[in-house]
Order: sequence, then C-alpha cells, then structure tokens
Amino acid sequence: MAAVSGLVRRPLREVSGLLKRRFHWTAPAALQVTVRDAINQGMDEELERDEKVFLLGEEVAQYDGAYKVSRGLWKKYGDKRIIDTPISEMGFAGIAVGAAMAGLRPICEFMTFNFSMQAIDQVINSAAKTYYMSGGLQSVPIVFRGPNGASAGVAAQHSQCFAAWYGHCPGLKVVSPWNSEDAKGLIKSAIRDNNPVVVLENELMYGVPFEFPPEAQSKDFLIPIGKAKIERQGTHITVVSHSRPVGHCLEAAAVLSKEGVECEVINMRTIRPMDMETIEASVMKTNHLVTVEGGWPQFGVGAEICARIMEGPAFNFLDAPAVRVTGADVPMPYAKILEDNSIPQVKDIIFAIKKTLNI
Repeated sequence: MAAVSGLVRRPLREVSGLLKRRFHWTAPAALQVTVRDAINQGMDEELERDEKVFLLGEEVAQYDGAYKVSRGLWKKYGDKRIIDTPISEMGFAGIAVGAAMAGLRPICEFMTFNFSMQAIDQVINSAAKTYYMSGGLQSVPIVFRGPNGASAGVAAQHSQCFAAWYGHCPGLKVVSPWNSEDAKGLIKSAIRDNNPVVVLENELMYGVPFEFPPEAQSKDFLIPIGKAKIERQGTHITVVSHSRPVGHCLEAAAVLSKEGVECEVINMRTIRPMDMETIEASVMKTNHLVTVEGGWPQFGVGAEICARIMEGPAFNFLDAPAVRVTGADVPMPYAKILEDNSIPQVKDIIFAIKKTLNI
C-alpha cells in the first residue's frame, strides 16, 4: 500500500515512465504458408491476371483437386476455366497442348507424374519440339504440373522421380520447388513463360508450412527459371539438391555444424536449364561436392552435375571426388522399412559428407 501511495504522490510524467518500462514489444510472427496454399495462390493470381490461363485435369474442379491444391478456384472461375477431365492423360494433355498452340495458356495437372507416362508423346513430341520444328513460329505456352517422386506407402508405380526424364529433353523447362516461396514464385514464372514448363511438386511437401516473406506475398512476385538459391552459406563442402531432399540437407548441415563442419546447401529450384554458375562458384570456394536427390542413380540429376563439374573450370578446385546420394536402384518397395531404405535419409547425407571430407 505504501508503494502505491508513493506512486500517487509522484508527478504523472514520472509514473507513466515507470509503467512504460514494464512493457516489452516483440516482433510480429512471420506469416506461415503451406506449399499447397502457395501453389493455389500463385495459380489464382495468374488466373485473375490473364483470362487466357485455365486449369484442367482429373478432379481439379468440383472436388477441389486430389490434393486440394486447386481449392476454391472452380467456385471463383467456373466451368470454362477450371475443367474436370476424364481419366485419360493422353487425351487431356493433347487438348491442353492444342489449346496452347491456339493462343491460350493452359495449366495441365497430372494427379501424379507417374501418370504423365500415358501422355509423354504429347509432352515431348507435341509440346517440347514444336517451337524448334516450326522455326520459331509456333510457341507452346503450357504448364504441366503435379506431384513427383516418392510419397508414402504407394509403392513402385506411384513413387518415381521424373526430374532426370524431363530434364533430358531440349525444348522443355523443368522446375522443382522445395518450400512455399519456391512454389509460388516458380508456378507464376512457369505460367508466364512462352515455353512448355514441367513443374515437379512433391506430395509430402504440400501440407508443410514455411515462413512466407513479405515480397512473396506480392502479386508481382516471380522466381526466375534457371536460377538456384543458396539456402545456407558454408565453407567446407557444397551440397546440391532439389525438392524435398533440400530439407534433409539443411537438417544434415545443422547436425554437422555442431561438429565444426559448415555445409553450403544449394536449392537448385530449376533442373533445366541448370544453374551451373552458382554450383561451380560454390565448389570453387568449398573444394568438395555432394549431390542429393530422391531419384534413381543412373543418368540422374546428380550424375549430370558431377559430369559438368568434371568438364568445367571447377574440376581443378576439387580436393576429393564428388559423391552422389540418390534413391536406391530398385523399384520402390511397399513395406515401410524397405521404403525408408530406398530414399535418402539425413543419416545418409551426413555419411556421404563425412566420407567426402575424410572425417
């Protein structure tokens, strides 16, 4: 009571000063957005911006998408721009390619890229080669998108990574987002591009929330196709990856940092055209290279990176052979323990890094 009466007797300015010191302001929490919502936001903004853009695929309209990536778009844009198709990838991919040739900008969703094998003639022979075969007169501004690579418990026919398949083909651009920022920026750039672009998403990443920086919230936010991003700076070894394994690489880097090993982690973002300048500059700095991917080893993304490093100026800077971490060279098993042993885990990345550094 004496303390209160003491405060009452003091001038108002002094009392207010004492009270102010009791408040502590903290920075507002960063906006969290899932990869699913980031893709949805990107498509929504491009559908609103350009009436030539439309989405078609299995269950994309009334069901809001098999993975709810197109949630709300049918109600907003209607039947003419959000189109449910029969279960015929060859058919609706062909319709989409024809629409692109006629001047529209279709987004063709495959429920999984494993099913794109049904339509690969349309993707490669019709979409990828037409601009060249027409002498530059006929562009094909189309986006092929959907989940790619291993999911969980869906076995051999639904778990394949097609990054190397589509990255092999001239005429295509191929992007592979990891987080929400990647997903929105790359889908918007893909839709605006005048070439066919394959967008390889990952089912297991759809529900994962990431911090969404203020610039990514803008309707004008784009990520340039063909440019990688250094997710973590380091000095001892370069670790290059794309899609979901980028997260594993960052986890491995955090573990190794406690042991005094600083990894530079590069998120490729784009498979074709590949940003070799960023990778080479990093290898010249760290003198070591590990590549990480979920796909099979033979003729894979990591194999291409290693070959280009060997053929380019960074080769003379290597202090040890480059090492690849890949999926196992087998069709994906169904049993969980076998599945876990068929795709790269954090422990596999740590082992490869220590092997490369001889520690």
